[in-house]
Amino acid sequence: MNRRSFVQGVSLLTASVFFKQYSFASAAPAFPVVRPAAEKRRFRSRSVEAAIVEFNKKVKDKELGWLFANCFPSTLDTTVTHTTLQGRPDTYVITGDIDAMWLRDSSAQVWPYLQFVNKDAELRQLIAGVINRQTRCVIKDPYANAFYGDDTKVGEWKSDLTKMQPGVHERKWEIDSLCYPIRLAYHYWKTTNDAAPFDAQWQQAIKKTLQTFREQQRKEGLGPYKFQRQTATSTDTQPMSGYGYPVRPVGLICSSFRPSDDASLYSFLVPSNFFAVVSLRQASEMMTALAKDAATAQELTALANEVEAALRQYAVVKHPQHGDLYAYEVDGFGSHVLMDDANVPSLVALPYLGAVPITDPVYQNTRKFLLSTANPFFFKGTAAEGIGGPHVGQDMIWPIAITTRGLTSTNDAEIRDCVQSLKATHAGTGYMHESFHKDDASKFTRSWFAWANTIFGEFLWKVYQEKPQLLA
Repeated sequence: MNRRSFVQGVSLLTASVFFKQYSFASAAPAFPVVRPAAEKRRFRSRSVEAAIVEFNKKVKDKELGWLFANCFPSTLDTTVTHTTLQGRPDTYVITGDIDAMWLRDSSAQVWPYLQFVNKDAELRQLIAGVINRQTRCVIKDPYANAFYGDDTKVGEWKSDLTKMQPGVHERKWEIDSLCYPIRLAYHYWKTTNDAAPFDAQWQQAIKKTLQTFREQQRKEGLGPYKFQRQTATSTDTQPMSGYGYPVRPVGLICSSFRPSDDASLYSFLVPSNFFAVVSLRQASEMMTALAKDAATAQELTALANEVEAALRQYAVVKHPQHGDLYAYEVDGFGSHVLMDDANVPSLVALPYLGAVPITDPVYQNTRKFLLSTANPFFFKGTAAEGIGGPHVGQDMIWPIAITTRGLTSTNDAEIRDCVQSLKATHAGTGYMHESFHKDDASKFTRSWFAWANTIFGEFLWKVYQEKPQLLA
């Protein structure tokens, strides 16, 4: 099931049903119980539950406490299946309303729980299981973005013209699909010092990642990957026989699709290339320390350096009002797209990923541009303001974009505004959504989208720990 197909009707129906049940004019409680009952939750973490208790005890805003209690554990409550496979932890993580595991989403969904793993052995095993599952997925097909829990299940996309294998849900090549598992693995290792997931199989996945990135520099032709879908939606397919518009091989890595799963216009997707630089260096450090594989580590570092140099040369463009900016996409010939998309990696989220310093002057110029109406996908209405994207369409703001704005801000007023905006636009449901209309938050898409919930919880917990006065 495509994310886009879920948008039409279902979420709006959910909102209307909610308001009928919990009308603010009725005698219903202001904050009704919407979190699944304890016996229906997929996984229980005592450390996450303790964080919820602490937050609600210390934060006086009852609505924020209710939202945190619903959203922060959403991934654990509703999306994980944790077992063992051949004596190793194994964790399958769905996105919410779609029964498939995206490499990106699954990493991002469990990311906020890393800070608790050293005092929660069960949670630590759950995340180790995600790493193990992702390793198998990358080895199966490094060009795929989403996988089934059943390795034998045949994909439903009968109209896709690409090389599908059993167990693959969707095969849209996105750079970040290979970056996110490295980010999760690296920080799990740094946090726990546990080397168990990083065996020969994991090292094979890293070598597959390196090979795939090299292929998609397209220095030696177009490479083995192409993708077309028979569809009326242009962002679900690629032109030019499935390879996309031509690029000049300048050292950057092609990404046929964006983190939104929408087709790239120009295949050198800048925020994803920044993410690749970070991930390659993290993988190099791990291959040196854990695998004792100096040769592969050197190759990873060399590619990181090459991509970084190409970003400096080709990703920066001059804007008449805003000065030097990072483009969203470039082609190496001089063409570029100035915009941002709500999904991470985005340009706004680069410091969140450790890709650029928050003080980087080009980033700050870019941020000002993107958080203004100069960005064609920045929408401002009576309900909120924020970044959206082509995936859902005009005037639809993504809570993830508001959250990452807050996570990358050093301005107290801006952080507070982001918290309050998210608090004001959950449409009474107690959860975040994929997107909502700029003038009416009750018009939203995807009532069950665990990444949006969990990263919002991550944001609230960060503000609580660092600037609790902003939650007053």
